[in-house]
Amino acid sequence: MKFRITPLNFASAFFLIIAVYSWVYGIKISGVQLQHMDAAIGWIFLLFAVVVSFMDILFRNFFPETKKIWIVELSFITLAAIIFLLVK
Repeated sequence: MKFRITPLNFASAFFLIIAVYSWVYGIKISGVQLQHMDAAIGWIFLLFAVVVSFMDILFRNFFPETKKIWIVELSFITLAAIIFLLVK
């Protein structure tokens, strides 16, 4: 099996790092420590990492070429960010 680095690999690694960070150091929003929400937020980021990894696997099955995977995954990330900003 050939290992290819894709943008969603970076995104899932980022979500895993944020999940571990929230478990170890906790979460502070607007200067207020959320003591009871640390584990829940960590689990949410872990869920995001699993979903992003699953999407990466789906895109790898549909697009065999690395260049097309990069274009599609960067477009997916951009679309998700735009939708997030519009909803926010």
